[in-house]
Amino acid sequence: MSSFDTTSTGSIATVSPSARRSSAWHARAQEGGNVLEIDDLHITATASGADVITDVDLDLKPSEILALVGESGSGKTTVGLAVLGHFRTGLTHAGGTVWLYPSDADEPAEMTALPDATLRQLRGARVSYIPQDPALSLNPGMRVGEQISEVLDIHGFGSSAEERAERVRQVLREVGLPDDEAYQRRWPHQLSGGQQQRIGIAMAFAMYPDVLVLDEPTTGLDVATQAQVLDTIREMTVRNKVAGLYITHDLAVVAEIADRIAVMLRGRIVEHGSCADVLERPQHDYTKTLLAAVPDLAGRNRIGDFERADVPEHEKAAAEARAKDAEKSQKTHLLTTDATHASPAAEAATASGSETGTASPESGTAGTASPATGTSGTGGATTANQVGEPQPTAPALDAVLQVRGLGLSYGPKTILKSIDLDLQAGECTLLLGESGSGKTTLARSIAGLNDGYTGDVIYRGETIARSTRQRSIGQRTDIQYIFQSPFSSLNPRRTIGESLAVPLEMAGGLSAAQRREQVKDALDAVRLGRQFHDRRPGDLSGGERQRAAIARALVNMPSVLICDEITSALDVSVQASIISLLRTLQDERGLAMLFVTHNIALARHIASRVAVLNGGRIVDDGPVDMVLENPQHTYTQELLTNVPSL
Repeated sequence: MSSFDTTSTGSIATVSPSARRSSAWHARAQEGGNVLEIDDLHITATASGADVITDVDLDLKPSEILALVGESGSGKTTVGLAVLGHFRTGLTHAGGTVWLYPSDADEPAEMTALPDATLRQLRGARVSYIPQDPALSLNPGMRVGEQISEVLDIHGFGSSAEERAERVRQVLREVGLPDDEAYQRRWPHQLSGGQQQRIGIAMAFAMYPDVLVLDEPTTGLDVATQAQVLDTIREMTVRNKVAGLYITHDLAVVAEIADRIAVMLRGRIVEHGSCADVLERPQHDYTKTLLAAVPDLAGRNRIGDFERADVPEHEKAAAEARAKDAEKSQKTHLLTTDATHASPAAEAATASGSETGTASPESGTAGTASPATGTSGTGGATTANQVGEPQPTAPALDAVLQVRGLGLSYGPKTILKSIDLDLQAGECTLLLGESGSGKTTLARSIAGLNDGYTGDVIYRGETIARSTRQRSIGQRTDIQYIFQSPFSSLNPRRTIGESLAVPLEMAGGLSAAQRREQVKDALDAVRLGRQFHDRRPGDLSGGERQRAAIARALVNMPSVLICDEITSALDVSVQASIISLLRTLQDERGLAMLFVTHNIALARHIASRVAVLNGGRIVDDGPVDMVLENPQHTYTQELLTNVPSL
């Protein structure tokens, strides 16, 4: 643990967090006292009085990180916001306390009982919050340096503008970003996702807080960026003696950063202990099942295939009952989706809007092409030598779809360079790369959603038009695209059945009754059930919306399915169910699939081949085992090194 008493930079002496804290705070720290205590917290739904959070007890010490783990709808964000004294609309604080021991005061603050004016003084100063989506947390109309400075201005940091300016430079350096004026004058949209998140971390640490609430801060980041952000959070927490409450669904991340783990299920803490105890010796059945849903790089246990016996019989019966219950907050993905063979309507439905998935509104029209069957690997594979030049290998036989020499540039900037890729019936190719590598651009080009590319996309031996609008109905129906966000293809004003019927209406040839029956068949295929036909997207959980988006892509029986980061923001339990569903559909229909992701840990759970994209080029390409066990390119080796694991 680092200890800093004073830091001097130039002519400005910046006082360290140790010097700013009161003698009472230091005395508590030396005695091993807590800086945060949650006692018997109870939160209910205002309208119904239903329990949302029940009997939650947690505590935190300086420099300690406690991971609060659970799937979507478990209540972990609700607890995190309660630490800030905030209760979302529709929720009521029904009992219990949240005690904060501020470093600049001798008396604790009861966050659940303070007036708004006092809470505003504490938030951002003594207790800070880092949200999941950095792009949404930053003001797009304010330069990044000004946003950090604003935090200092609001809370009256220092005695002069010069001291505040130096603190901005200091905290930028601490999070590993440039501190020069040019960088501070950048707009949020000019930064990468990882840089945006680091700006959020800098804002959170600017006032030397005592408690930091981190709400899924690395969800959606590629593994390299995630590793950097986790390192920054851990280092800043220890250096500044901050207590961190790290909210997440990703147990692999927890193993990298946390000291203790608390597992939440339906608003209750069901297991609590050290990382080693919870991860290596889990006691609760839910914790065991949650661990089984985490994808591991070695593929020892395929996610979606975990043992149902881990779930007690009374939980299975309760899961089926919850599937019929309109109170979504009482459901859980793990104990309903895979614990029984009941409809996945039982998936937890209090998922936040950050969850993803979807089918193209443009690419979905009706076709009846019979998908070919086959199990052999993708062709046109390449391997890369140590200097990064792809070395072509023998092409695959009878590829359903081939990409040859595909390139794309925006002005002087080259995005994709001479891409060769083959997709074969009955197989899945994982297209892997970090943010900005060009993988979504490539996927959209193949689907005809980017028409400015050079080179060829060849479907069943025929070079097809670059734009989906110029492709035949059969080609559009045979090649389907699922977007990252389900709302890209599911109109919130239409029922699920109406959205799924649109591609069929565009193609023509079917009566209204036939279209309705085909839509219901698609809902059955994705394990939603026909009762979802008349529901709207807002009535569904994140996992259910994802399944509906997949159903929209499947309604015309395509041969090629392109999945663009469709599990990137889903919790591990929903991710496991979606991966299991895709495997089943691939086996049943012989789909050729391109699965775009930054999560290399999914490779052995969904794919037969891996293509690694870096700097617009495919630098590694081959069977999963070959790429993962003997990566040829240094970039692939670095990706494998950065994968968090249990």
